[in-house]
Amino acid sequence: MTSNVTCTQCGTPGLAPGFIEDAGEHSRGYARWIAGPLERGLLGGAKRLGRERHQIDAYRCPKCGHLELFAVQE
Repeated sequence: MTSNVTCTQCGTPGLAPGFIEDAGEHSRGYARWIAGPLERGLLGGAKRLGRERHQIDAYRCPKCGHLELFAVQE
């Protein structure tokens, strides 16, 4: 399966869709884009409360391997 996304590195059309996995503790198995700069809480984790969040769609170029990432509007 390929998409109509074109690689910004080499210009190859038809990138392969995929996703970025988050395999950390207590993860949901996928990564999300969170608005604003990274701020850490008292225990070192990222502050996320009240911030805008979006699913990340990822596409890989079959020619050069470059990844294109998009924060999906829900």
